[in-house]
Amino acid sequence: MAAISDRFQQFSRVLTAFLALTILTPAGASAQSPFADDPPWAAQDASFLPVDQAYKQEFLFIGDNASVIFQIAPEYYLYRDKLALYRLEADSKVALPLALPQGELIWDDYFEKETEVYRQQLEIPLTLTGTDRIQLELHYQGCADAGLCYPPQVRRFTVDPGNGTATPIDMAGAFSAAAPATSPPNAVQNTVQSSSLTASAGDSAALGLPLAMLLAFLGGLILNFMPCVFPVLSIKLLSITQANHHSRARHWHGWAYSAGVVGSFVAIATVMLALRAGGQAVGWGFQLQSPAVVAGLAYLFFIMGLSLSGLTEIGGRLMGLGQGTGNPRQLRGSLATGALATLVASPCTAPLMGSALGFAVTQPAAVALLVFAALGAGMAAPFLLLTYAPGLIERLPRPGPWMDRLKQLLAFPMYLTAVWLLWVLGRQSGSDGVALVLAGAVAIAFALWLWPRPQWRWGSGGLALLALLAALTVLPRLEPASGAASAQSKSDYWQPYSPQRLEEARREGKAVLINMTAAWCITCLANEKVVLSSDPVSRAVNDLDVVALKGDWTNQDPQITELLARYGRTSVPLYLVYPANGSEARILPQMLTRDGLIAQLRSAAATEPATATPR
Repeated sequence: MAAISDRFQQFSRVLTAFLALTILTPAGASAQSPFADDPPWAAQDASFLPVDQAYKQEFLFIGDNASVIFQIAPEYYLYRDKLALYRLEADSKVALPLALPQGELIWDDYFEKETEVYRQQLEIPLTLTGTDRIQLELHYQGCADAGLCYPPQVRRFTVDPGNGTATPIDMAGAFSAAAPATSPPNAVQNTVQSSSLTASAGDSAALGLPLAMLLAFLGGLILNFMPCVFPVLSIKLLSITQANHHSRARHWHGWAYSAGVVGSFVAIATVMLALRAGGQAVGWGFQLQSPAVVAGLAYLFFIMGLSLSGLTEIGGRLMGLGQGTGNPRQLRGSLATGALATLVASPCTAPLMGSALGFAVTQPAAVALLVFAALGAGMAAPFLLLTYAPGLIERLPRPGPWMDRLKQLLAFPMYLTAVWLLWVLGRQSGSDGVALVLAGAVAIAFALWLWPRPQWRWGSGGLALLALLAALTVLPRLEPASGAASAQSKSDYWQPYSPQRLEEARREGKAVLINMTAAWCITCLANEKVVLSSDPVSRAVNDLDVVALKGDWTNQDPQITELLARYGRTSVPLYLVYPANGSEARILPQMLTRDGLIAQLRSAAATEPATATPR
């Protein structure tokens, strides 16, 4: 509970600064931090330096001694534990020892640990014997104080100690050397450019705002077909049927529902961007990484199910049902339904959404919120258009006694949604957390059964309030359980993801399959049940000697967030295949097929080793 309290205190502080920057700062103005001790919030309204301007590399030759020198731009730093140097020999690499000076210790919010870094300048002595030309591979990674962390970088050079020169190597199209061959021998620099639209986080930034908004709109349309949204849409269709003789009322309710959807998408995006600006490693759907939020949603869907079953009428007003549906002034139900649809849709990542949201989080706040608004508009569009389609409305059955039976039937999708949320909670907090929330659900049902109707009575009303209070006291006691989200799928070939294990597998020259998933991600679960857990895929992984790594983002994990950001994604699913030759990963579609995945694995495993491609 203390951790949750600290998180919300930090969020309130960050949100104040965020709103001040996005609303009060004129366009094009230079925003300064409202906190004297904090760095500028450059992540929202200023451009970061290209990686090779932030970390310039030079080779210095003095007699028989040589050094690699990093010139580090102000307010940027390099990680000590990300530095590595290799000597390339035919098809192998030999790690060279590094004599590194002592760096500066900082608390790294991104990795949530104390980390040693270097600023301004770093000199790395080279141990070179003889005067023969050699090839060196340099690995490094750095961040900006304002909140951006660059992906791990790789540079290769041909070093000629006899002539005192170091020349960048064109890394087989993946990296492009920008320095001319006549560059001064002690000032060699090269500019990195991605060779593939699926190679790095910068690819999403190359989309442009119009294309990103179009992809977001189309992704929002597809969200309507996700199973997590079906229960809510079925309720709205029922309300349309009840109001089919009030055309103007239908229009008003359609716009209210749309406003609820778009406004909720923008609100969730604002919170996410504010937390990211404050250094939190969060992505789309982050709210479902909180057990308390998941439990609260389970309560809400349980109450809605009880309402549809006839136990109470509380949920009817929330969902836009009842006598107020035909009155355009009674729009709060439709507005609330739009907000609820957004809340349950946020853990779903539809096709086309990934690139659009990856673009959004790299842009200033105003641009990012436009993309999220387009996503909400896409999700709201089908229902809004339905309210303007009298031909379709007239084909719906007329109101009658059958509607009470249908309303009771629609309670069961609500109960199933609550069951799914309880399963997610079990992955987060274990069986103890599920038992607490089930006890709270019983208390809620008891409270609604006691609730005095049609007028208030202190006896039964007071007892009902106590039961509701008992249910709510469960929420602060829910904490992520250690290892609760690490349950394995029925396929036994998966290993837990870690950057170290990925690096080790790549050094061994093996193809790697990455599966970034979460218990609350419906698309992830469908892919795992239909494709990833199938016998053909399991056999292909074993026969091809592919290293399969699975990262579970059900609870917050900065290492997974870092990998998502590296490939321009803000949420799961993310599927990557690293070829055995050490070249860059291939991003797979969000909706997998068995044949397509097996073909990618065979291609990655059969790739011939390369001597000039990045790892």
